[in-house]
Amino acid sequence: MTLSLIGINHKTAPIEVRERIAISREDLPEATRALAAVPGVTECMIVSTCNRVEILAAVDSSSADSPSDGLTSFLHRHFGLDPALLAPHLYEHQDKEAVRHLFRVAASLDSMVVGEPQILGQVKEAFAVARASGTVGGQLEHLLQSAFAAAKKVRSETEIGSNSVSIASVAVELARKIFGSLQGRTVFLVGAGKMSELAARHLVQQGAGAILVTNRTLERARRMADTFQGQVIPFDQLYEAASQADIVISSTGAPHPIFRREHGQEFLRRRRNRPMFFIDIAVPRDVDPEMGKLEGIFVYDIDDLQQVAAAHMAERSREATDAEALIAGEVERFHQRLLTVNVAPAIVALQRQAEEIRQAELKRAQTRLGLLSAEQIAAVESLTRGLVNKFLHPPMQALKQAAREHDAARLEALCETWSLPAGAAEQEPSTMASQVSATNFEEEEAHLSENSEARRP
Repeated sequence: MTLSLIGINHKTAPIEVRERIAISREDLPEATRALAAVPGVTECMIVSTCNRVEILAAVDSSSADSPSDGLTSFLHRHFGLDPALLAPHLYEHQDKEAVRHLFRVAASLDSMVVGEPQILGQVKEAFAVARASGTVGGQLEHLLQSAFAAAKKVRSETEIGSNSVSIASVAVELARKIFGSLQGRTVFLVGAGKMSELAARHLVQQGAGAILVTNRTLERARRMADTFQGQVIPFDQLYEAASQADIVISSTGAPHPIFRREHGQEFLRRRRNRPMFFIDIAVPRDVDPEMGKLEGIFVYDIDDLQQVAAAHMAERSREATDAEALIAGEVERFHQRLLTVNVAPAIVALQRQAEEIRQAELKRAQTRLGLLSAEQIAAVESLTRGLVNKFLHPPMQALKQAAREHDAARLEALCETWSLPAGAAEQEPSTMASQVSATNFEEEEAHLSENSEARRP
């Protein structure tokens, strides 16, 4: 089994390409289930944001020439795209490098704005969709929980999230540079999603005046408007109301532009040529680039925000370096844990054998011990379990060390010595190869080691 990750992002593909394979929140469950039906895919999830579309899957490596072949073909088929269009922009990672990439994405080290807090929530949401769709199991479950833990560690142990920057805050900063002051400016939020809410918070902090809110779902628009004491605009009055706004921030998830050149011409006529600023943070784009060619209308899309985001990169370079080192350590820890999981069947068998012997000896001794009180029974249990733990600790450590060192011959010899299942010794350590829960195995090992240390004279 191989862990495979393919995708495109803001570094490898312009928005013209990214919007061709963007998957809306509503369509994500169906797309995830379609991916799970690809031959060889055993577990999978899809992350789709304004800056990236990535497929993460556990793939049977014997099902294709390359584990990523089926994933790449899925993208071409699902979106009806010529392979030549995507090929120059796709990146591919497998096993340990896929783990590293995922950890960096979750920790916001691969984001357009390093340190922005939204990406972790977006990865969690994608994972939740995959779980609800039944496309993830123990392998990706353990991997994603480890990625979330690593991202949290980066947040708590570095300053990368200080003076938090997001796409929304960068967009508002750009608006302030265009207008000078945002005091009293009328803002129109088209789309009542998380990104629009974040933008609204920054705008209010900068002194924006009236806030208009519209959304295809009226109830969501009402909730957003109530939060900011704004005015709800029915979506069918979008174009009539837009000309009232100095700043329009659009993020709807519509499949095609909702603002076109002819709309801009009408807005300028109504505003008597007063300038109007559009920040398009949607992918696919909400604003036709042709509208930005009109004198008096300024249009910036998600890629344009990269220039503003670059100003923050120097400030965060040291924190990013510290975070990269932390992530490298977490990836190595995850990899080492997975290597030792390959010997879990042998260790479980060793524990079972020891427990059977312990129970048999206790049963034999019962007639000699006579009737014991509850306290005495507890003392005997504690004594015998402690002895078993001490005896098990050295062989378990030997098995784990052999697995880490990829020493199949030593694994086989150890299994033969203790009459354990030979399967663990025959397996080639693989990043995602185990039917035993790595989390449970690790917890059991920690518990066993603690008991052994506690009783060591």
